[in-house]
Amino acid sequence: MYMFKYVLKRLGLMLMTFCIIMLICFVLIKLLPITVSYEQGMDPNLLFFRLEARGYITNFVYNDNGLIVGYDRVPILTQLWRYIKNIFHGDFGMGFTMAEYKMQPVWDVFIEKLPPTILINVYSTLIGVPIGLGLGILAALKKNKWQDQIINIVIILLISLPSIVLGLVIQYVFCSKLGWFPLTMLSGTNYFTWAMFRSMLPAVFALCLGSIAGYARYTRAELAEVLTGDYMLLARTKGLTRGQATFRHALRNSMVVIFPSILSEFVAVLSGSLVIESMFSIPGVGRLYLDSITYLDYDFFMMLSGFYTLVGLLAGIIVDISYGFIDPRIRMGAK
Repeated sequence: MYMFKYVLKRLGLMLMTFCIIMLICFVLIKLLPITVSYEQGMDPNLLFFRLEARGYITNFVYNDNGLIVGYDRVPILTQLWRYIKNIFHGDFGMGFTMAEYKMQPVWDVFIEKLPPTILINVYSTLIGVPIGLGLGILAALKKNKWQDQIINIVIILLISLPSIVLGLVIQYVFCSKLGWFPLTMLSGTNYFTWAMFRSMLPAVFALCLGSIAGYARYTRAELAEVLTGDYMLLARTKGLTRGQATFRHALRNSMVVIFPSILSEFVAVLSGSLVIESMFSIPGVGRLYLDSITYLDYDFFMMLSGFYTLVGLLAGIIVDISYGFIDPRIRMGAK
């Protein structure tokens, strides 16, 4: 019962936070100038009619030749109401300023670009989690020995270097010099072929190397502390080997801290893929998000801002709830 009330409360707070963030984003971008692109031979009035259809401008002023020479901007609150009403009808807007997506529905483009983003983040998690946990466990078991020292040096290097630097190193060494991987991701939608997977690996490695260091650091710190607990000595005196005591008791207790860090690290990787997708030409959501900011395409910006905001908020709730399932002694929401 405590958990149910806690989840409902967190969902309510999440919804309120999401609405506040999106309201701030909407108001701020509506205060920016309206940008439209004009192509040679296009009817100039068509651009304004498109903006009127989106609820940006109204009350046109025409000259003697029938061309629009002035207009009034619709109040922001009125635009907000129209935007929310359109969303409930499944209309998230149309592309305006990006030539590749001009007059295309934002939702359709988002769905098209979502699979590459999800795949490179899932692949980086699948590769990073076991390697990071393995290195952390080895460092904890070999604490203060040469294995621990080497792993700590690697962890410090990987944590210190941002993902963009790691991406440049991977591109230069493994793609350009050694030729093991292509420099950019292959085009097309055959995401589950070996050629496509191979072209994704440089971006995946650039994302997961930092995650591996984070997992190893968390695991090493937590497991090293747990291994010195009195109950571990008791488990050994009862006849358990060091390996049995470690995997049956120490790792389980360590996961109370380690598992939520895996979820939070996944969100961090998802955010970090914004730059990596541009570096390796990944046709995903992150690259589209950066383009929407560069070209001031407001509908795309609102849709993608909502996506990343929602991912971050949901991850926070999942991390909190996971504590109760990992350790039954923890009762979230109990007084």
